[in-house]
Amino acid sequence: MDKRPFVTKAQLDEIVKTYPTPFHLYDEKGIRENAMRVKEAFAWNHGYKEYFAVKATPNPYLISLLGEMGIGCDCSSFTELMLAKACGITGHDIMFSSNDTPAEDMRYAAELGAIINLDDFTMIDFLEETAGIPETVCCRYNPGGFFEFGNGIMDNPGDSKYGMTEAQLFKAYEILQKKGAKKFGIHAFLASNTVSDDYYPTLSEELFTLVVRIKKETGADMRFINLSGGVGIPYRPDQRPNNIFNIGDGVKKVYDRILRPAGLGDVAIFTEMGRFMLGPYGCLVTRAIHEKHIYKEYIGVDACAADLMRPAMYGAYHHITVMGKEDWNCDHEYDVTGSLCENNDKFAVDRMLPKVDMGDLLVIHDTGAHGSSMGYNYNGKLRSAELLLKEDGSVQMIRRAETPRDLFAVYDFSGYDFPFEDADRLCRK
Repeated sequence: MDKRPFVTKAQLDEIVKTYPTPFHLYDEKGIRENAMRVKEAFAWNHGYKEYFAVKATPNPYLISLLGEMGIGCDCSSFTELMLAKACGITGHDIMFSSNDTPAEDMRYAAELGAIINLDDFTMIDFLEETAGIPETVCCRYNPGGFFEFGNGIMDNPGDSKYGMTEAQLFKAYEILQKKGAKKFGIHAFLASNTVSDDYYPTLSEELFTLVVRIKKETGADMRFINLSGGVGIPYRPDQRPNNIFNIGDGVKKVYDRILRPAGLGDVAIFTEMGRFMLGPYGCLVTRAIHEKHIYKEYIGVDACAADLMRPAMYGAYHHITVMGKEDWNCDHEYDVTGSLCENNDKFAVDRMLPKVDMGDLLVIHDTGAHGSSMGYNYNGKLRSAELLLKEDGSVQMIRRAETPRDLFAVYDFSGYDFPFEDADRLCRK
């Protein structure tokens, strides 16, 4: 299978005249069309809502874009809550799914009217003490053991720090009712980045069956079931992408078979997708600036792991296109590297590509989620700009590139005279 960028070389040649590489680029048209597909796939459920996982791409322009389409925010920290509020997203349009939660975070979530998703049984008393028990509460479930579907084990919830045991979950609903809560939800995240249409339906089978028991044994008024995230994207060209319509239909079949006969046909389905919502609709654009010929062939680019951490951190695969050479033979083997003083700062290892010449623009695919958001300043590296390719073909800067002034701003009390004029003269020209 071929994997083509959503942007052309001609477009990039124009963009780099204004915005120097490296930068993350997002595709507004792709984001909107994908969001519409997700909503359509679950339109059979009257209360369906997607809560975009803010941690995946915490940019207010993109969050607002999704918010215009009725998509809420899945937040897990104080500053993510601030970001949601700044975008006009409050109340039950926020799902606050956190763990080891600081008191100020819990109070702020309650102040904003967010749905609070309790990660642990002990958080009931903590919530009551810090913010009071709200009318609507969600509880996070961890079944333990291994989670399997399709052709084998997909993840190991038993080693996960998240969620309550089944016994704790039932007890939590009983206690929360006694403390005044009236409406309830359940949440579970059991596998990450699944490229299978079976994940949500399999998870639904487990959660829907459990919800019927919870209703019967505790009397809790179950209003929603949050399938969380875990729906992945095909990072490799030979992977088949998920079909969101097959996924929605699969969940519906389980819903009709388990929940409706139990008198729970009005329960809403929630999702919290980050990677699926934005991953394929972002890329990291970088330029080849050095080549090295030693025991291996290296292409050095002007981006580094501070711009995209996943390959260095996980050995994750991200496809690379050499722009203008999409139809050339991939007959050269390279490691594509950044400039960090770490040997794992490699976007690709032993990757077959067309011959790369100095000055070539490279597009690193699928960085729309967990790309820029995982950036950092090791080695004093500065985070790149984020740009939005608008539906009309124009480009909008939605986050400027960091400057040395940004990096040293936290030392503004130190009395040191940082040579900012040197940066103004030499950097990003």
